[in-house]
Amino acid sequence: MQAAGGRCAALLVLAWSAWCCGAQLAEKYYDGKCGNGTSVEAIIQGAVKARLAWDQRIVAGLLHMQFHDCFVEGCDASLLLDGPSSEKTAPQNSGIFGFDFIDDVKSLLEAQCPGVVSCADIIIAATRDAVALCGGPSYSVQLGRLDGKSSAAWMCSDLPSPHIGIPKAIDVFAKKGFNAFEMVTLMGAHTVGVTHCSVIMDRLFNFNGTGATDPSMDPGYAWVLKTFACPKGQPFDNIVYLDDPSSILTVDKSYFKQIFLGRGVLPVDQELRDDPTTGWMIKFFATTDFFNSMFGYALNKLAALDVKTGADGEIRTNCRVTN
Repeated sequence: MQAAGGRCAALLVLAWSAWCCGAQLAEKYYDGKCGNGTSVEAIIQGAVKARLAWDQRIVAGLLHMQFHDCFVEGCDASLLLDGPSSEKTAPQNSGIFGFDFIDDVKSLLEAQCPGVVSCADIIIAATRDAVALCGGPSYSVQLGRLDGKSSAAWMCSDLPSPHIGIPKAIDVFAKKGFNAFEMVTLMGAHTVGVTHCSVIMDRLFNFNGTGATDPSMDPGYAWVLKTFACPKGQPFDNIVYLDDPSSILTVDKSYFKQIFLGRGVLPVDQELRDDPTTGWMIKFFATTDFFNSMFGYALNKLAALDVKTGADGEIRTNCRVTN
């Protein structure tokens, strides 16, 4: 099993390398572009380490940011643009955080090599570093993206909701070039994710209008959520971890183990186990050690989605506004 899995991972890496070449990106893209021997990637990694020292949640913020940016019009930092009808204002993006961190990294880079590093590349490189520093895979990324020149909230309709059914989710991801296995792999980002009680109250107390709890949820886990995290009548919309709380800040396979045990929090999480198309994938990740290698591959494929090059983009001086 391990030998087969190793060959599978190696083939995926080779396939991605061949596929990604058409995107005009390159590893070590910024080598020699900053002057004075300054390393762009070292600056980004240093900033990630400094942020993680006091805010380990940033790994979740960056993963969330990369997915929501890349899935809408490609990886072009359009999510970072301010404006009354920008992507930031869309309800789907209300829980994203870390914009201040990207601003800080951009300021560091502009001070060393102005006009060289795109905001889109900062998101991709910082996410890679945060994932590796939080227990996930160490993987190489190709850089050279340009920043998009527009952002509109209506485009965020492409983003899948937490209540989407598995067949529909597979269709949504397929339109972006991802198969079902890659979709499930990317869902592994929930290993450091959170949601709010308001999103799952129906599942806990009135599943499909029955006045009862979703029967697919482990009864003991459901009791804990209903008693402590999300009791009826609570004054606040509490946070709920999507993974085992003991592993919430670590990028690992624990999320899949939780789902396998019937402890998926979001409806779509638990449906991954119960749907015949994806159920075996949940078991595969929950019971083997191949999540890390597959996750690095899937994040790289996501990072190359519809990138902007040439006249289609620019390198913003400020990530919040176009030049």
